[in-house]
Amino acid sequence: MAANAGSSLNTLRLVAFLLIAAGIAGLAYGKFSYTSDMHTARVGDLAVSVREQRTVNVPFWAGAGAVIAGALVLVASGRGARS
Repeated sequence: MAANAGSSLNTLRLVAFLLIAAGIAGLAYGKFSYTSDMHTARVGDLAVSVREQRTVNVPFWAGAGAVIAGALVLVASGRGARS
């Protein structure tokens, strides 16, 4: 059972670091863009596709909240290791 507890603590720490990294990235960049394929048509040898680039704005509170949540999870996982 001790091996399982160590594994769950490592998973919690990984989640904490990912939350902190995502929060910092959200605060630093403020938005991200992605491209999605909307329509594709193929007639014989002719292929036509429409791609749309979308931008998502990341609110300040979401980035800050992710950093704070990651820090709380990190602290909680540290306390769990000492118990």
